[in-house]
Amino acid sequence: MDQTLINHLIELRKRVLWAGVSFFITFICLFPFSNKLYQILSSPLGKFLPTHSQLIATDITSPFLVPVKLTALISFIICLPFIIYQLWKFIAPGLYLREKKLLLGTITSSFVLFVSGIFFCYFLILPAIFHFIGSFKANSITMLTDIGKYLDFVLSLFFTFGLAFETPVIIFLLIRFGFLELATAAKIRSYVFVGCFIIAAIVTPPDVLSQTMLALPLYILYELGILAARVLND
Repeated sequence: MDQTLINHLIELRKRVLWAGVSFFITFICLFPFSNKLYQILSSPLGKFLPTHSQLIATDITSPFLVPVKLTALISFIICLPFIIYQLWKFIAPGLYLREKKLLLGTITSSFVLFVSGIFFCYFLILPAIFHFIGSFKANSITMLTDIGKYLDFVLSLFFTFGLAFETPVIIFLLIRFGFLELATAAKIRSYVFVGCFIIAAIVTPPDVLSQTMLALPLYILYELGILAARVLND
């Protein structure tokens, strides 16, 4: 086997090992606070639950596995900058300076935007959704939500809004590499505006409020992508 390939594999193993160790240490540190982390995650819903009511667990293992699953995901997000750094250390030696700047800027902005989407969803979207749903709930209905289903629902929204906030990076890269002309991106604004509402209607819960709260930021992020391409590509 070629010695260069062997050296690359050894270096890759080293980077993967460091990334794995960082995740393991973070998870171990956060594990004692698993239930507290889940309480923080469920607080947007808890504010709209009836007095003295709680989330329920319909599976025997859910009270343990659901908080652990959440802790693992939080640990991964916390470690993601370090994991990306390890990946960067592996691939950076083979890149030109211009490529390094582009890739580093893309990775950094992608991470910041994804996390921003999660925070936007947690602090604005979730309370708005639960308030909207609670306002239409009949008095004879008691809201009792399973902890596993709640986690899946919230994570799906986090992922949706995290991806939506990647729009500026996607538009910038499409224009940067010639897949989309800057003039064309500006001309199709009206179609994109309608498309944002169509996408929001597909990926969000079936209420107008949450759909609007995704569609409008999505369109604003599209405009930011055009602006970034216009400024950085000059």
